[in-house]
Amino acid sequence: MTHPGVRQVTWRAALARRRDLTRLAGWSLVEAIPALLSGYLVAHAVDEGFLAGRPVTGLAWLGALAAAVLLGAAATGRTYRCLGAVVEPFRDELATRMVRGALHDATRTGAHPDNAALARLTHQLEIVRDTFAGLLMVTRGFLFAAGAALLGLLALAPVVAALAAAPLAAGLAVFLAALPAMITHQRTYVRTGEHLSHSAATALTAHRDVLACGAQTRVTTDVDQQVSAQATAERTLARMAAIRSLSLGIGGWLPLIVLLIATPWLVERGLTAGAVLGALIYISTGLQPALHTLLQGIGGGGLRYLVTLENILRTYPEPNTTHPTRSHTPPRSTTNPTPAAEIRNLTFRYGPHARPVLENLSLTLNPGDHLAVVGPSGAGKSTLAALLAGLLPPQTGTVHLAGHPVTGTEPTILATRRVLVPQEAYIFTGRLADNLRYLRPDADDHTLETAIDTLGARPLATRLGGLTAPITPAQLSSGERQLIAAVRAWLAPAPLVILDEATCHLDPALEATVEDAFARRPGTLVVIAHRISSAIRAHRLLVLDGTEPQAGTHEHLLEHSTTYRLLIGHWQERTTPPLPTPTRRG
Repeated sequence: MTHPGVRQVTWRAALARRRDLTRLAGWSLVEAIPALLSGYLVAHAVDEGFLAGRPVTGLAWLGALAAAVLLGAAATGRTYRCLGAVVEPFRDELATRMVRGALHDATRTGAHPDNAALARLTHQLEIVRDTFAGLLMVTRGFLFAAGAALLGLLALAPVVAALAAAPLAAGLAVFLAALPAMITHQRTYVRTGEHLSHSAATALTAHRDVLACGAQTRVTTDVDQQVSAQATAERTLARMAAIRSLSLGIGGWLPLIVLLIATPWLVERGLTAGAVLGALIYISTGLQPALHTLLQGIGGGGLRYLVTLENILRTYPEPNTTHPTRSHTPPRSTTNPTPAAEIRNLTFRYGPHARPVLENLSLTLNPGDHLAVVGPSGAGKSTLAALLAGLLPPQTGTVHLAGHPVTGTEPTILATRRVLVPQEAYIFTGRLADNLRYLRPDADDHTLETAIDTLGARPLATRLGGLTAPITPAQLSSGERQLIAAVRAWLAPAPLVILDEATCHLDPALEATVEDAFARRPGTLVVIAHRISSAIRAHRLLVLDGTEPQAGTHEHLLEHSTTYRLLIGHWQERTTPPLPTPTRRG
């Protein structure tokens, strides 16, 4: 049995292009005219022309056949145009599904690299595209060519049509009976190919570690086993070609033999020589080639299509079917609000024997909090931001956003709860409006203009040419990219914003405008601070210095944290004149 999604996806692709399939069927009908008329015209050319001593009449009948052949050839070119209109959009849909699925898997928390993803996206996707096109062509070819040949036989002599149809049905029955076993062997072949790709990629990627550990023999043996398994599967699949040959012998050659054996009997009952010759033409140039093409197409390309598409659909299931967003919506409490973020006993280190970057850290952020994280370089500030955003899994302890653990949560769900703006802002080529709407696709132009004004980005937007202006990331400065990313994050619906030195390339005045806009934005704000101004604007501060973290207000930490005082002194040395401490908001 095949994956039920194969039938659904194929049927959906066909229904979506009904008009193109109708045109394909129409031109296929025209293409089948020679197959329909060939035996009939030859029979009349022989009986009424050449055997009757009228060669001109015979040539006239053959001339009509030549005209039919030219008409069919012209229709063949049209069928390929219709075929492209059906196949190429189907390929594009599958490619989009596979890329989204691969990116989803790659960004999942704790995900391991999928070395077979590239093989699916290139080799397997092209197999599906080519075999889908082949299936359409051989199926419609058999239906129209074999149907035309049988109709022609029926027009010549119904008894001949019955003699040809019975073996044809038997040959098809033998092939269909063997089809499940063929599918199984094709599935084994595809999966062994994937295992070989994964094994070889792993060995090549880690070849230095393999040499360092002296594991060459073990790794080579593993790859050799995968090669042998694929070779065995391919040989088994090749042996199944005998079934196709048997089916073709029964359905394609047996009608020809039956007709030759029955010719004396048919002639005795009034069948003319021209009719016998026409029947032979219908079988040898119509039924037999059509059956041969069908068996080769389904037994080869059809099996590859079914199994390869099945493998793709199993790997990348239909989106939004297993983890609907609605089921993950955090419950709203009317009494005690759920913390926007909660960290408990968090420890993280980059390596099993490395010193912990963060150790036994606990922190609670309530809705509306504004926290600045400060500390010397390497103290773990960006690591904390990544853990809080769910980009790194905690090794011990827990991280919750809106009451839900970040570990195991799908990236699409995390995106509704937090937005992280790193120091290196990512801007893609396209319109300014498209960049700003990336996290909020439903935002109208007025909303975008308001955000631009709120974050002080109006001069930049004007210089670029407005919302519809195309932008190229390489032509923007680091500060301009940061400003566009900040506006994008401000528009995002996520209640928690994490700015990981996201304004370090802005001048102090513009940085103050951006951070003040985020502070007034509904929700919770975490700023990885790189200037004293960012620190003193926050409601609370968290100092990381490789020892026990300290939290408190600006005034509290000035009095109790040596690290914080040293940072303040360092920042003030770089600022001329020293920044005064502003009056704090209550």
